[in-house]
Amino acid sequence: MRYAIYGAGSLGTVLGAFLTKNGIPVELVNHNRAHVEALRANGAHITGTMDFTVPVRAVLPEEMDGPYDIVFLMTKQPRNAETVSFLAPMLAPGGVLVTLQNGLPEPGIAAILGPERTVGCTVEWGATLTEPGVCVLTSDPGHLSFHMGGMPDVPEETLSRVKTVLEHMCPVEMEENFLGVRWSKLLINATFSGIGTAVGGTFGDVSGNRKNHRVAVRCIRECVDVGRSAGAVFAPVQGIDIVRLFYWRGPLKRAVSELLIRPAMRRHTAIYPSMLQDIRRGRQCEIDAINGVVCACGRRSGVPTPINDRIVRIVKDCESGALQPGPENIRLFDDLL
Repeated sequence: MRYAIYGAGSLGTVLGAFLTKNGIPVELVNHNRAHVEALRANGAHITGTMDFTVPVRAVLPEEMDGPYDIVFLMTKQPRNAETVSFLAPMLAPGGVLVTLQNGLPEPGIAAILGPERTVGCTVEWGATLTEPGVCVLTSDPGHLSFHMGGMPDVPEETLSRVKTVLEHMCPVEMEENFLGVRWSKLLINATFSGIGTAVGGTFGDVSGNRKNHRVAVRCIRECVDVGRSAGAVFAPVQGIDIVRLFYWRGPLKRAVSELLIRPAMRRHTAIYPSMLQDIRRGRQCEIDAINGVVCACGRRSGVPTPINDRIVRIVKDCESGALQPGPENIRLFDDLL
């Protein structure tokens, strides 16, 4: 069996390092030549909540030599159509593409590859690429997990094979309610990555600041309302029932929800939003695939999304240089609270 991780940046490098270290040879593919050369010369160095270095096979996209039985897709979504079309002929007969991207990428990928070759997976941990070849794992190593589900036509044998590979890093939960898993992860990213990018901080900066709490619980409520309108039944995340804890209608439950933000996120406070990393490196970020998806779904179903709309506007202003990510940006939500 041959495996590749396409888009081996922060998360992909960590995944590739774990798989290689635990006996699963995998190619790490990235456009960033400096990163690929560092991986070739020095191996993948994982720091943060763990510390190890492992030799890995790293290649540029033009050096890929299929066919591959499983390709793990970990790029940003804006160029998905081009990327998936590039990867399609590299899949072996019966091979699948496993998207570990944020948002709701599966329908678009299935439209190109076919549903029988499309598997979705959410990543319940965070990492940061600090320099070529070096990634910081920012989540507690005892609380790393994947949640996985396939499109309707994916054979059970194929899902089992993908699960077995990913389990060489951490536990994998198979989800019948994968739409609910996707929406739960989207809610977390829209809230903590979206607000974190706007205020220029980590998930902990969102969960540890009282004014940020007020915006966060309103963002959560919007995401739940929109997800429900799209038919989603929100799934628990690492045993936490997000809706039960954080959905509110009156001021008392809202106040309780704000108090629960900090303890609920305590294991992931060091996660540095990938959108913020992109902006600070002068790259296009995934705001349209995260908060933008919530806004678009809300418009289709008639559910207002003023907090998510504002997050999108602030992040795009930061992306264009009209604003700088920073804690003072939380005041831009004052008229919505």
